[in-house]
Amino acid sequence: MADLLATADPGFRPARGAGPGGYPGGVSDPAIPAPGPEPRASEPGAPGRLGVVPTQLRQAAPRPARRPAREDSFWAQVGGTATFTKITKRFYEQVADDPVMREMYPEEDLGPAEERLRLFLEQYWGGPTTYSDTRGHPRLRMRHVPYAVTPAARDRWLACMRVAVRDAGLAPLHEATLWDYLERAAHSLVNTFEEGDR
Repeated sequence: MADLLATADPGFRPARGAGPGGYPGGVSDPAIPAPGPEPRASEPGAPGRLGVVPTQLRQAAPRPARRPAREDSFWAQVGGTATFTKITKRFYEQVADDPVMREMYPEEDLGPAEERLRLFLEQYWGGPTTYSDTRGHPRLRMRHVPYAVTPAARDRWLACMRVAVRDAGLAPLHEATLWDYLERAAHSLVNTFEEGDR
């Protein structure tokens, strides 16, 4: 790996203490544990325990520094944080007044949900990476599993979002681009066709 990187980038230098392949600990790939004695069955990380990650893999990689927003991104073109704040605020005003949608949000205060959606949308469209920095990978389908996202719920969500996007006053091309994504995302999150299934 180090040889490949050195070929691609003459300025590449493996990290201090890096072994073969340029990775720390002398392994050629961080997904492959370094050779050594296996832990006993009673030790953490022992083989055969469901859901247990080997000790060598358990060390989290250092988080990259927060990536700043790109000036040429869709996020910047539509007005950045101010625009996405306007969209999510208007969306959650709709949710608060819709009994079916409101039921899908267990928190008394919709403020945290509004912030999470805003941060996610900003990051998706090229804004700051605050969402992943604070919450990790979006995992949209996984995060929606506890809720019955039926076609009817999807349609109500889209109706609320349609008002929010329309009221943001985006240029037609930007509105169409954003709306295309939101429709596809909403369709992908449907996880049941039975009412009250979850």
